Amino acid sequence: MATANPARIDAEPSGPLTHRQILTILVGLMMGMFLAALDQTIVASAIRVIADDLKGLSAQAWVTTAYLITSTIVTPLYGKLSDIYGRKQFFIAAITIFTIGSMLCTLATSIGTLAAYRAVQGLGAGGLFSLALAIIGDIVPPRERAKYQGYFLAVFGTSSVLGPVIGGFFAGQTTILGVTGWRWVFLVNVPIAIAALFVVTRTLHITHRRLDHRIDWWGAVALTVGLVPLLIVAEQGRAWGWGSTNAVLCYGVGVLGVIGFVLVERAMGEEALIPLRLFANRTVGVASIASVFIGMGMFGGLAALPLYLQIVKGASPTAAGLMLLPLTLGIMTGSIFSGQMISRTGRYRQYPIIGTGLLVASMFAFHYVGADTPLWPTMIIMVFFGMGLGFNFQPLTLAVQNAVSPRDIGVATSSATFTRQMGGTLGTAVFLSILFSKAAENIPAAYASAGSTPAFVAAAQNPQGDPAANASFLQGLRAAATDGGAAFNTALSDSSFLQKIDPRLAHPYLEGFSLSMQTVFLVASAILVISFAVAWFLPHVELRSGSSYDERGKADREADKAELVRVGGASDKESRADVQHDAAKHDATQTDVSPDSRPARKPGRHRAERGEQLA
Repeated sequence: MATANPARIDAEPSGPLTHRQILTILVGLMMGMFLAALDQTIVASAIRVIADDLKGLSAQAWVTTAYLITSTIVTPLYGKLSDIYGRKQFFIAAITIFTIGSMLCTLATSIGTLAAYRAVQGLGAGGLFSLALAIIGDIVPPRERAKYQGYFLAVFGTSSVLGPVIGGFFAGQTTILGVTGWRWVFLVNVPIAIAALFVVTRTLHITHRRLDHRIDWWGAVALTVGLVPLLIVAEQGRAWGWGSTNAVLCYGVGVLGVIGFVLVERAMGEEALIPLRLFANRTVGVASIASVFIGMGMFGGLAALPLYLQIVKGASPTAAGLMLLPLTLGIMTGSIFSGQMISRTGRYRQYPIIGTGLLVASMFAFHYVGADTPLWPTMIIMVFFGMGLGFNFQPLTLAVQNAVSPRDIGVATSSATFTRQMGGTLGTAVFLSILFSKAAENIPAAYASAGSTPAFVAAAQNPQGDPAANASFLQGLRAAATDGGAAFNTALSDSSFLQKIDPRLAHPYLEGFSLSMQTVFLVASAILVISFAVAWFLPHVELRSGSSYDERGKADREADKAELVRVGGASDKESRADVQHDAAKHDATQTDVSPDSRPARKPGRHRAERGEQLA
């Protein structure tokens, strides 16, 4: 017979968490998020030095793509498992896996091995952001969430400032304690992760009632089969040929995987990795579609900007990171403003519309930036691009969390993160492929047109700078004239020679590269137009005043009380049935026994026995 557990009622939250309790939990969440956010900014500022040292600048997309593939795939799995078993243990597991991946990255000997180790990092990173956002969705009411948003902005702001400085410092060092400088970019994560594990273990205490659900492993397998081949062809398409046998094979396997994923999710129903019923909700469906295209444009643009600053503008990794501070300022401004206004008015719909409009305008403005464009106009565009991102980050996640039941917060938050990361993974692979594909055409063309100009002819005859570097470059340039530009493939793998040769000889390279980036920005702006159109269909749903954690606790207490009543009622019915059965048996016995043969009874004994039976 099923029994209720009265102690379970006391274990559930009896009311909303206090401000102090929420801040205590936030400390652990911010440590985990800081770990992932700092890693992204450090790697982004140092990737060019890393790629040059490993002789794989043109293949550097694999480093980012591998990380995004694994983090994208495991994000919904973290959300679903945390809904079933609780958030804390999976948040700790995510930090641990991320740390192991960081230590492996320090051992990389090629772009390929670095990409593989970054994939391990991604397995942990997929849970850091989504679980932190899910926990915030659990414990903070939607209307009050903006009050705590500043703490997370402080994490991203600090990582945005420290990341480029730390990454640039490490990338600029030959060795530190006998270890190559750029390897410390990953090794620095280890002490931060140890501190994060300690803080999370001590502070993150949230009661959770385990759900009796199956784990959708087949859905995870189908998602992997569908996503990985499509991302591989996006990366390798320009080398294979978009209509080659390998490309067509990837298309076929990817489409079959996606179809299989949809069929598995439909069969799993409520226990699906990503329940399809969520997307029947208009808010979730619109936000998911918008997030895919925002992710494509955002990650595609952010992957190209550091390359522009380092290659075209000649900035060091540290300087390039600091040059991205206007972008961070825009994100913080947009996030704080939209968050405060949503907290006051309870309305969020207009901010994704305004934000996507700013993203379209900013990305289109980026495509006018060239090799000779001053830096200040680029920084102004960065501010507005960041504001567009700030108007979308929190409002879209808030809309999704507010539109689903408290029991679905984890899977809904991870689904929102998943769609944005999926778009970002595709965007990074596709846009960097476009960039280097166009650069292979535009750079030789730029040298061909500059070859007869007086400045270039003078530089070729009497170059300034490193004599050895100039001689090697001019020799490669003469070889490129006879092999159709194939010699420039080496220049696309290692751009460090640009700082050594005569600036007049390097300028056509910078023009060709910046022209290729203009194509990327133009394509990204066209994709963001789609997100702008989709944002208009986002409905407004009144924001809840209570936290999901509190509402879920109330629901659990009501369920426990109902179970106690049900079990208690059943026990009373069984007791009454037993009494009636005994009474009938007793009456039947009396018909067989004569009155004179009945044993003597003490007064009240029969009533006492009946009372014991009823008890």
